[in-house]
Amino acid sequence: MLSEGWDANNVTHILGLRAFGSQLLCEQVVGRGLRRMDYTPDPTTGLLTPEYVDIFGVPFSLIPFKGRQPGEKAPLEDRPKNEVKALPEREHLRISFPVVEGYVADLRRNRIRCDVQQVQPITLDPSTTPVAAFVRPQVGYHIGDVVSQVGFGFTEMNRDEYHASIHPQEIRFIIAREIVRALSESTDGRKESLKRESRAVLFPQVLRVVEEYVATRVDLNGQHPTEIGLEVYFRPMVSLLTAAIFPDEKSGETRILPRLNRYKPILSTDSVYFKTVKPVQATQASPVSHVAADTTSWEQAAAFQLEQLALAGLVHSYVRNDHLELTIPYDYEGAHAYEPDFVVKMQNGLNVLLEVKGFDRPDTVLKNQAAYRWVAAVNHWGALGTWDFVIVHDPQSVAARLRILLQKT
Repeated sequence: MLSEGWDANNVTHILGLRAFGSQLLCEQVVGRGLRRMDYTPDPTTGLLTPEYVDIFGVPFSLIPFKGRQPGEKAPLEDRPKNEVKALPEREHLRISFPVVEGYVADLRRNRIRCDVQQVQPITLDPSTTPVAAFVRPQVGYHIGDVVSQVGFGFTEMNRDEYHASIHPQEIRFIIAREIVRALSESTDGRKESLKRESRAVLFPQVLRVVEEYVATRVDLNGQHPTEIGLEVYFRPMVSLLTAAIFPDEKSGETRILPRLNRYKPILSTDSVYFKTVKPVQATQASPVSHVAADTTSWEQAAAFQLEQLALAGLVHSYVRNDHLELTIPYDYEGAHAYEPDFVVKMQNGLNVLLEVKGFDRPDTVLKNQAAYRWVAAVNHWGALGTWDFVIVHDPQSVAARLRILLQKT
């Protein structure tokens, strides 16, 4: 079948099930698999990426060829690529967004506010942070089961000494100190004397926030109160509260504002163009041709719900946050960038960052809090309308959550 007249560029496997009596016929059949699928150069080399075809049953002895040598690595994956791009005919569905790299908060009077009840909670989990371990000195090496070895005995190591050496109030003071340091260091161009003055005013305010958070939003889960001093809880707590503290506008402070990228402060869906081997789903209510999915059903189900809302006149447009460069900065053992799953523009003009989350990871609460901070800063800026953040744990509930959001607005 693959002789003259066949010009499909996505042939990756050829199986010869016929008699080959001439070199020309072999060349024709092999040539059907040598049509390039992708003509986009590799940005690092400027050259086209290699593509391969696996051929079985064609007598290569009739023609010169170059194959993989025994033991040579298998070629890179070259499955047919799907093209995902912004469509000019859907320009009216364009979604614009800011490129936020950080935040600006100029505390002139050092007055802050924090809605502690809106901060993401923390639950201590002893299953991920064992409270004790059994250790034994080891000299040389032994062969056989542990129980058959003789010598030193096992010793239990636990945190009883740590619990007795520190008071929970001291830990709360240390948390407040780290938050104050983060807040005061963000003030540009201040002299050290002014920083010391601001820290003296900020500390009692921050300490009250920490006390309320530990009392109402931290679930000790039966663990000792000093467990919150462990790094696995201490650092996320500092990051969460730092992201949730805002200047107190009622006391005369200026609102927190986003710090935008200097060269491209605003981007839009117009710049989306990439090729992917991921499964894709065609769109109708999006300025981008397809939704590329990381899973087998979640993104597809969410996109279906959004398409239905568009037909119902509630959603104006939406886009999968893929190759958009829409990121939310957050801190988790260093600086990171969080990418929500979808951006949805409602018919009433509200822009929604939509996250479809299957299960929570250790940094999930930090991402959520960072998203709320992003929304607050961008809304204070006001140049691109009003924004909100919604997280759902079931793609089938996307429509219901967005309907509730519309009722509130």
